[in-house]
Amino acid sequence: MTDPLLSELLDLALEAARRAGALLRDGRPADLGVAATKSSPIDVVTEMDIRAEKLITGYLSEHRPADGFLGEEGASAEGTSGIRWVIDPLDGTVNYLYGLPTWSVSIAAEREGERVVGVVEAPMRRETFHAVLGGGAYGNGDRLRCRPTAPLDQALVSTGFNYVTEVRAHQAAVAQRLIPRLRDIRRGGSAAIELCDVAAGRLDGYYERGLHPWDVAAGDLIAREAGALTGGRPGRPADGDLTVAATPGVFEPLQTLLEELGAWHD
Repeated sequence: MTDPLLSELLDLALEAARRAGALLRDGRPADLGVAATKSSPIDVVTEMDIRAEKLITGYLSEHRPADGFLGEEGASAEGTSGIRWVIDPLDGTVNYLYGLPTWSVSIAAEREGERVVGVVEAPMRRETFHAVLGGGAYGNGDRLRCRPTAPLDQALVSTGFNYVTEVRAHQAAVAQRLIPRLRDIRRGGSAAIELCDVAAGRLDGYYERGLHPWDVAAGDLIAREAGALTGGRPGRPADGDLTVAATPGVFEPLQTLLEELGAWHD
């Protein structure tokens, strides 16, 4: 890496994610409970989400006090350096609450609004994913490449469901119509990990409606740097309406089919 700033940002993100992952893995209380709810009573926040975000923002602020923040659990600061950190301290909170292993820490750095560094730490899978803009994507130090192109009817695609009842009912109807057109469908529960699984060749594609910037900031960069294509509705970037990531041959037909099925609205 020739840009010393990006090297610094990557090192900081890796260490902050490692520390937060260790806190979440080793500090999980046996009687872990719900600290608050977000979009609905089943969209939960635990005390550990909040502790992990404070750890990450504290560590990054100590080393780069002029940077801005955008975090899922409320961290927000404009900053003056042109660098903003986009943080999901615990992606897959419900999995974590139930003791399932598919959860992660996601940290991305933006420079003047462009994502330049992404790190996803998945402690229970013993995996660390990272990418730097233009520098490729890596998992545990090994270069990642998405799968070779497959026809859509042979594609393994993952998705997720919203926590608002009316929204998830429509999402289920879309998935019901989509499944016969694919090899099969999966639902992991962590958008960051599923984007990394596209990068690592474990999925042919992934889509979801209703995601936020902190859900996808790091994973989107990792997927793209591994050769995947990412976006939203046709001709638009990924946003809250729709996020799609897939191998180059699967991306366009999947995106087109999702548009036809109305995956972008409730």
